[in-house]
Amino acid sequence: MITENTANRHIGSSLDDFLKEEGIYEDCHTQAVKEVLAWQLENAMKEKGLTKSAMAEQMHTSRVALDRLLDPNNDSVTLQTLMRAAAVVGKQLRLELV
Repeated sequence: MITENTANRHIGSSLDDFLKEEGIYEDCHTQAVKEVLAWQLENAMKEKGLTKSAMAEQMHTSRVALDRLLDPNNDSVTLQTLMRAAAVVGKQLRLELV
């Protein structure tokens, strides 16, 4: 039997609340954003029929730099790089403060 003292204190709370309580919200959010961006870029490249070499060439960058951009674990990309990548695949990068 679960008593009030042994009940899970996280039941009913949101994932965001849990991550904030654990002190890892910002890191998790940053990682999630980067993973989504990498996934979206890879899908857009496939839709356009672009290889990594062709994508890098059209971005005027190296294949290594593109690999960093597409690496979901690498969060050291610049806005300029993201905007160039988006333009090559016919997309726009939108950022907003909420």
